[in-house]
Amino acid sequence: MSLTSHDTEKRGKNTYNFDEFVSRRESLDWYSDEPFLEKAVKKYTGAQFNQIHEKILAFSPRVSLKWNQLAERNARPEVRPYMLHYDAFNHRIDRIVRPLEVHQLENEVFGEGLFSCKMPPWESFVKRMLTHQIGEGGVTCPLTCTHGLIALLDQFPNPEIPQLQEILLHTKDGLNGEFAIGAQFMTEIQGGSDLPANVLEAVPDGKNYRLYGNKFFCSAAHADYSVVTAKISGSNKVSTFIVPAWLPGDKEKEKRNGYQINRVKWKLGTAELPTAEIQYNGALAYPISPKDKGIAVAVGIVLTLSRLEIGIACAGFMLRASREANLYGDFRTVFGKKVKEYPLAASKLRKIENAAKRTTAGAFKIYDLFLRLEKPLNPGINSDHPLEVRKQLFILRELVLLQKICATNEGAEVLREAISVFAGHGVMEEFSALPRIFRDVVVNEQWEGPRNLLLTQIYRDLQRVADWYSPSDFIRDVLIGVPHETIAKFSDQLEDLLQRPVLGEVSEASMKAAEEWDTYCDSFFKTYQEVALAEIE
Repeated sequence: MSLTSHDTEKRGKNTYNFDEFVSRRESLDWYSDEPFLEKAVKKYTGAQFNQIHEKILAFSPRVSLKWNQLAERNARPEVRPYMLHYDAFNHRIDRIVRPLEVHQLENEVFGEGLFSCKMPPWESFVKRMLTHQIGEGGVTCPLTCTHGLIALLDQFPNPEIPQLQEILLHTKDGLNGEFAIGAQFMTEIQGGSDLPANVLEAVPDGKNYRLYGNKFFCSAAHADYSVVTAKISGSNKVSTFIVPAWLPGDKEKEKRNGYQINRVKWKLGTAELPTAEIQYNGALAYPISPKDKGIAVAVGIVLTLSRLEIGIACAGFMLRASREANLYGDFRTVFGKKVKEYPLAASKLRKIENAAKRTTAGAFKIYDLFLRLEKPLNPGINSDHPLEVRKQLFILRELVLLQKICATNEGAEVLREAISVFAGHGVMEEFSALPRIFRDVVVNEQWEGPRNLLLTQIYRDLQRVADWYSPSDFIRDVLIGVPHETIAKFSDQLEDLLQRPVLGEVSEASMKAAEEWDTYCDSFFKTYQEVALAEIE
């Protein structure tokens, strides 16, 4: 019997497809299909809930579909940012070439006016948490940096330098329908997070300054304005400046403000975001904040907001990972059963979901404290506030640090676990955004202070305030609602660790103490998150 052409066409053909999964995933609304998020919004927005809820309902479909698709397109390796140093006529322009999709995404995200006085803080918070779910996408890091720049300008107005007020208006509320982008350039090759080691020089020029030297790790290098730390000539203390990318009339000519972009970095994650090395050759810089207080200002305001935002981003990352892993576990059938029907997979999915809810709850609770405190971005630990206010400011400071290190660490673990639910398809970047977001969260873990640095900072902070805020009182105030026995356990452990050589010379005893400190901080912060989760549920 001979085979017909029809039989030949059918032979070996596999009709399996992922259409049902893809259709369900693309039809998801990241807010209305996330009941826990809505429940958290309802708890924390109170009387504003209906108004904010309606705004988020209108916003969410755009980020869930359109912005997500744009983020996926501009993540392709062939369209990663690159430098064009000269134009056709040999003029130095240092143009950062980026794909059309990222420009479109950037215009829409910044066009929301997320930091405008017209938008309620909780509305902005939830919109940002949803936006983070697209991954960094070339837009969320600049968004975070812009927030820090705005806060700095808001806190230190200077009528003697009118350009600063114009920059504030341009970034916060927009000028002629255009919202400017901010950045923060602090890292130098010799220092990293060690800002006192900065050597970039600021030379006085009337009321303003001229910058000379190098910054080694400048993310959002395409920004319109940047917060830059430098030392004024003759000083050994760091000051803070606002530097425009272009002087008036020069943006159209692509003539930069006295600096050159040497190269764009090749990074593990946030690859859509141009991170560069910059050489300053007399860039005009506007002083901002008290002279020689640059470190306190940079850390207390700019880095605090960035660290706070990283915790919000991790919540968004985990919510998406949980949602899509559960969706795939309900779709994919292997060996006759759905993935979610296997105990090992089911336990993993539950673990991912719990981590996502717990991290989201913690982010809401910390932001609630941030909004309730007057001037929460308080440089330094000691202040003239009444004791109880000082304690609340201190709690916020430590929770922001703990959230940053714990949420990024667990975020990487959760993303990796979610990827494993997809098996081989989990590492295919055309199939899922999770590998890209996994790399982003790994980068977030290093940005704005790596884990060891912040663990050290928390330890030193607790030692420094012990005369007016005892360790046991701190534990009790943070873990309100936790059983007495648990509070006593954490208090005793903390009292013990603060007497151990956690920051001493390297020895078996100090390494053991340091390891216990790391584990303690993780356990303590997860307990705080559990309290936050219980308050919502």
